[in-house]
Amino acid sequence: MQGYNCILVYNRDRSEILFCKRLNDPYEGMYNLVGGKIEPGEDGFHAAYRELFEETGISREDITLYHMMDFTYYNQECVVEVYVGMLTGDVELRAEKHPLHWISAKEDFFDLEKYAGEGNIGHMIQQVDIYGKGIC
Repeated sequence: MQGYNCILVYNRDRSEILFCKRLNDPYEGMYNLVGGKIEPGEDGFHAAYRELFEETGISREDITLYHMMDFTYYNQECVVEVYVGMLTGDVELRAEKHPLHWISAKEDFFDLEKYAGEGNIGHMIQQVDIYGKGIC
């Protein structure tokens, strides 16, 4: 199965979450979490930190990631690993391709016309709010 990751990045006071605005399909024009492909043989944490840095310029020194959950899609032969972290300070974002935006953590992330993922983003954020960030 192909592995992918999504990364929930909170600002220092957890009032905002980092999103990218998709420039192409899937989810063109919608907000999505940053993340990407896990290469064959690559450790999930390593892949998450690598993708985060490539897509945003956020490094390991700026954030500690926690593995919160996985989604397994047998019908698509893929697994999506979900990571969560809170920035330790201010960072200068550097978008690789898709424009980056900080969005209030109070938004309705179940808005299927604005957010990618068929409601999964809302579910992930609720899980963080209720149960915490996962394991490091």
